Amino acid sequence: MQRRQILGSGATALTAAVGTGLLSSCQIRRKGSTSNISGPPKIRWRMATSWPLSLDTIFGGASTISQRVDALSSGNFQIKPYAAGELVPGLEVLDAVKAGSVECGHTASYYYKGKNPSFAFGTSVPFGLTAQQQNAWLYEAGGIEAMNQCFADFGVISFPAGNTGAQMGGWFKQKLEGIQSLQGLKMRIPGLGGEVMAQLGVNVQVLPGGEVYLALDRGAIDAAEWTGPYDDEKLGFARAARFYYYPGWWEPGPTLNALVNQKAWNNLPVEYKAIFNTACYEANITMLSKYDTLNGAALQRLIQAGTELVPYEDEILEAAQNAAYQLYADISLKDKNFRSLFDQWQKFRSEILSWNKVNEFSFSRFTYS
Repeated sequence: MQRRQILGSGATALTAAVGTGLLSSCQIRRKGSTSNISGPPKIRWRMATSWPLSLDTIFGGASTISQRVDALSSGNFQIKPYAAGELVPGLEVLDAVKAGSVECGHTASYYYKGKNPSFAFGTSVPFGLTAQQQNAWLYEAGGIEAMNQCFADFGVISFPAGNTGAQMGGWFKQKLEGIQSLQGLKMRIPGLGGEVMAQLGVNVQVLPGGEVYLALDRGAIDAAEWTGPYDDEKLGFARAARFYYYPGWWEPGPTLNALVNQKAWNNLPVEYKAIFNTACYEANITMLSKYDTLNGAALQRLIQAGTELVPYEDEILEAAQNAAYQLYADISLKDKNFRSLFDQWQKFRSEILSWNKVNEFSFSRFTYS
């Protein structure tokens, strides 16, 4: 439903812009009267992001939005993306958008769970939804509307604008020997996944991507997760840690988010709103396709260079899953808005898992066996 509305509104608005829309503001007085011609408004926005420029695919989500907005508006609406730290620190994008110091941002909403725990669902939660399931929830099952109810308190509107696909489970300097190995371990891991790890004894750190390698290399942390092989290879994690764990149970299909200041959004012409919507949708699908294309080859390069691929033991996975659902229950008792969103999300998850067990899981079980 939501996807059709976005694409439908985009097509309608673009047709209107070409036919009469933006040019309908032109007024021409003939024969002896003064011509008064006004074209499409020129709008320039700045976009703060949480990503370093070196990560071309995740920063590419912001670049895709910028490029498509420019192309679809014939250059009249332009958005310039900035790397983390150029305008604001990588973990302060929401604050900047809320304050209006930038019109928009590209980030992960779960970075801001301290402001509202429900923001975690806008990106990913432990043992949650795969990328396709996440898209289904957001676009067709009310997820976008639910998230924007949360962001409304901050004067911000949110759009899905990227997905990394199922992530890896992090880099570790030492191999884990059972769940007791997690006690006191210093690990970079954000979101509710970090809270689950904390319940398992981990000393959780939250660092932006550009700072993770140095912390891992210098021993300030013992382990770190980021996204997957392609980005992790670029950041050089294999030089700082040998053991590469999987799966990333805390982020099975994380969405990246475009955040827009509500006042700036309200001031956009309707055609530009449709263009921005469409650009975010393209960024969401394009990023996932790129990561699925790039990660396989990158993983093989890492293995050939000496990285040891290690699965999480079932003991750890079971303990983490139990801790995750206890965490959801605990937050629900304290926060009725979280409880309402979680109940809606959990109902959707139950229904789509029942369906995917029949269609996708049965196929994957045969294909991968």
